Amino acid sequence: MTTPTTTPTTATQSTAVQETVVTPLVAPEDGSPKQPFVRRLWRGRPEDHRWTRPAFLGALLLIGALYTWNLTASGYANSFYSAAVQAGSQSWKAFFFGSLDSANAITVDKPPASLWPMALSVRLLGLNSFAILLPQVLMAVATAGVLYGAVRRRFNATAGLITMAVFALTPVAALMFRFNNPDAMLALLMAVTVYCVLRAMEKAQTKWLVWAGAAVGLAFLVKTLQAFLILPPLALIYVLFAPTTLRRRIGQVLLAGLSMVVAGGWWVAIVELWPASSRPYIGGSQNNSFLELTFGYNGLGRINGEETGSVGGGGGGWGETGWDRMFASNIGGQISWLIPAALILCVAAVVLLRRAGRTDTARAAFLAWGGSLLITMVIFSFMQGIFHEYYTVALAPYIAPLIGMGAVVLWEERGRTWASLTLAGSMTATATWGYVLLNRSSDYLPWLKWLVLVGGLAAALGLIFVNKLGRQLAMWVVGLSFVTALAGPTAYSLSTLNEGHSGSIVTAGPTVAGARGGPGGGGMGGGPGGGGMPGQNQQGQQGQQNGNGRTGQPPTGGFPGGGMPGGGQNQQGQQGQQGGTPGGQTGDGGGMGGAGGMGGLLNGATVSDEAKELLEKDSGDYTWAAAAIGAQNAASYQLSTGDPVMAIGGFNGSDPSPTLAEFKQYVADGKIHYFIAGGGMGGGNDSSGTASQISEWVQENFKEVTAGSSTFYDLTQPTSS
Repeated sequence: MTTPTTTPTTATQSTAVQETVVTPLVAPEDGSPKQPFVRRLWRGRPEDHRWTRPAFLGALLLIGALYTWNLTASGYANSFYSAAVQAGSQSWKAFFFGSLDSANAITVDKPPASLWPMALSVRLLGLNSFAILLPQVLMAVATAGVLYGAVRRRFNATAGLITMAVFALTPVAALMFRFNNPDAMLALLMAVTVYCVLRAMEKAQTKWLVWAGAAVGLAFLVKTLQAFLILPPLALIYVLFAPTTLRRRIGQVLLAGLSMVVAGGWWVAIVELWPASSRPYIGGSQNNSFLELTFGYNGLGRINGEETGSVGGGGGGWGETGWDRMFASNIGGQISWLIPAALILCVAAVVLLRRAGRTDTARAAFLAWGGSLLITMVIFSFMQGIFHEYYTVALAPYIAPLIGMGAVVLWEERGRTWASLTLAGSMTATATWGYVLLNRSSDYLPWLKWLVLVGGLAAALGLIFVNKLGRQLAMWVVGLSFVTALAGPTAYSLSTLNEGHSGSIVTAGPTVAGARGGPGGGGMGGGPGGGGMPGQNQQGQQGQQNGNGRTGQPPTGGFPGGGMPGGGQNQQGQQGQQGGTPGGQTGDGGGMGGAGGMGGLLNGATVSDEAKELLEKDSGDYTWAAAAIGAQNAASYQLSTGDPVMAIGGFNGSDPSPTLAEFKQYVADGKIHYFIAGGGMGGGNDSSGTASQISEWVQENFKEVTAGSSTFYDLTQPTSS
């Protein structure tokens, strides 16, 4: 994918990467009046073309409009996080800790920073789908702006606009920047980190490196150790290439590290020092410790697969590991469309700039974005623990700049045979791989794969001889390259924008043969191609409506605890039709799963009107209106009623909180009204598990109540025995 900027050059270093002088928008020194802010915002830099700033602002508005369109189709999206957002909007203590309910029983299994913008939005706009998901859309616009700024400072506006387009039209970005998982905020902060490092590289400015450290520290409060993946290449690049003495470079990096510790450590210190008896249990941990959560379940456990309390892991459970994982059937269509081209262009640009001075910022930019992409890809490819397709959104902010910068730099050098051949090679790789990805979903726009293949190969042929073509033909080649390179990801992105997605595992684009969300595998994401759990047989994606508007089938036989992967569970449908409160929401948004089994673990329950009425009656007399095994199950009822619902065992139902003794005390003190049958893992395969012990005790000692097709136990009505 290429674009023209100026006439070709045969200089050692491309004119596209000569030092850019950043002109601040300040009042002229000659005493003439300062231009109004609006005019300065519109015009940009004095040396810019007239179209530059309007094109940039227009791109931001277009991204915001596209990502906002049909936003509420996802309902409460991931009800696990939506329940925590609701709790944070009702209680500042729940806000600070990231509690799943406003009575502060247990937290989510991540730090709470990604919840804070959503909770503030809900406080301002009320509890609804739009208020929860709008902050992620704003993060998409901010990420696009940061990427443009990073590329524009060193290259040109064309490279920046290409970067914005590639980022916004990446399918997994179109999914996750309209969803309420932490990954959108993490991607934004990673882009900010690289931007700040590149700003620091310009003049060895300590303040920008400190800001980079602060961004990483805040990112740690979003998704813990994943924030640190790009630190090694960025630190190494700065130490090697920053324009100051080696001693000062090392000192600056250490100062940035201190900034990172302060920005991320203040919250950790407060949580660890806070008396455990007066704060919520740390979800995802087995010892009520955030440090254990950080280095265990959310840390090394993700690498080696040893995740205590998890629903399963290892290469077989979450997809085969290996160098080609990012190109596999269940992941390729999410992110990999332009990875081959990005790698080719990055290597070619670094080779082109090999003779540049040590402090050359253009080469540093390619190394920073390319190093961040490679190290994240490698870790994602070989990690054996929990891995979901949507994690790959972390790669989008690294791929996009490599495409934008690389295309412009090599276009400037198109007079050289090797440069034009490299452009043609990257276009050939993009067209061929695009055809392969589109062919994995043969029923999805079957004509598009041929357009991408034939058009891309024709563009590649034109790029070989582009320097010998006239300007008009060259522009046609550029246009064809751009269209065919982005046709596949654009189609997947538009398909994603057109669908609602809900649950814990979501994927972008259509169903794909051979993927967990493909034919015969069903989906668990609430949208096309949602990845399912191993061993599950899920039929279809749209739930059938029954008498009370529930999605799927209620659990038959057995007590709360549900099924584990490999249990051959049959979950029919993903999204409930109107007539109940799917996922705790009235209308047609976001309901997932049934009331039990893996539906309750990964996607929550559908709450009938009768169940909602039962829980709301006298709910103000209790600390928790109900308790349920697994956070998704509890979240559905909490979002439906607006009252706190205790999530026994946290997300998986496997955390030892509360203990049986603690639960008995809560019941004795009259703090919990109902126990909800069904739910997640709950120690269902381990009779000694805390959740299983609680389930057994409740079943044996309290009166069963039915509301709609849901089963409850009234904890204020013990049985005669």
